[in-house]
Amino acid sequence: MKTVNVHEAKTQFSKLLARVHAGEEIIISKAGVPWAKLTPYTEDKKRIPGIALGRVTEAFFEPLPESELEQWE
Repeated sequence: MKTVNVHEAKTQFSKLLARVHAGEEIIISKAGVPWAKLTPYTEDKKRIPGIALGRVTEAFFEPLPESELEQWE
């Protein structure tokens, strides 16, 4: 992962974008302290309502056994 300072990022922005588009991640720092990260854009997957339909049985809603409840405390 490459780190560049703010001035270099401003002057080389197009080149940095090309590198990010190729899959590289780039850190932008100010006075040696990381401030931002350029990463390739990815589309979020669309959620499908009801995908777990039929997979959650009534047993899911039953109280936990005492032995397991003790582990949570």
